[in-house]
Amino acid sequence: MYLIIRCGSCRTFTYVDRYQEWKLCPHCGEAIRVRQAPAYLEVEDYALAEKIIRELESYLQRTQKKDLSPEEKESLRHQYAEWIRDRV
Repeated sequence: MYLIIRCGSCRTFTYVDRYQEWKLCPHCGEAIRVRQAPAYLEVEDYALAEKIIRELESYLQRTQKKDLSPEEKESLRHQYAEWIRDRV
């Protein structure tokens, strides 16, 4: 399982194995403490995490927002859970 998190320094989305304690930001090189980073979603594999990250970045650019609202984060988690249930 992988967590989709966001760098506190440059606000770039990235993913990390949920058991990792630290992650270097691929954009700015900041050392991210995983437990303190905002977690957006937990997904099954890295390929899916990469796809979701691209979609999140595209959405924020299109809407000219700096971050997702709490309601949008909850909706994202709900939609992912529904997608997982429908796959089974």
